[in-house]
Amino acid sequence: MKLLISRFIAILILVIPGFMAMTGFLLMKDAVFLYIAVHGNDQITNPSFQWLHFGGGLLLFVLGIGFLGGWILFRDRKRNYVGPRFKKKRPSNPDAPTRT
Repeated sequence: MKLLISRFIAILILVIPGFMAMTGFLLMKDAVFLYIAVHGNDQITNPSFQWLHFGGGLLLFVLGIGFLGGWILFRDRKRNYVGPRFKKKRPSNPDAPTRT
């Protein structure tokens, strides 16, 4: 039962940032769509862009995708799936003998 609860919590930790990213994308999409749709309405003389919704959506999207991307990179580094560009840098040992 303990393993089941811990796996459920782990899934929630990954699902919540996914929903954050999805919500952010939808907020950005709706702000852009509403701005474009309002241009077709002749009764509105000065259409305005919803910068607060777009900025909030961008923030949610970047945080959600950043968390998921960081988690995937951490997991792949641990399993040694990444290329040399993304491997952790090893500190050079100055006391090691040099080969000539």
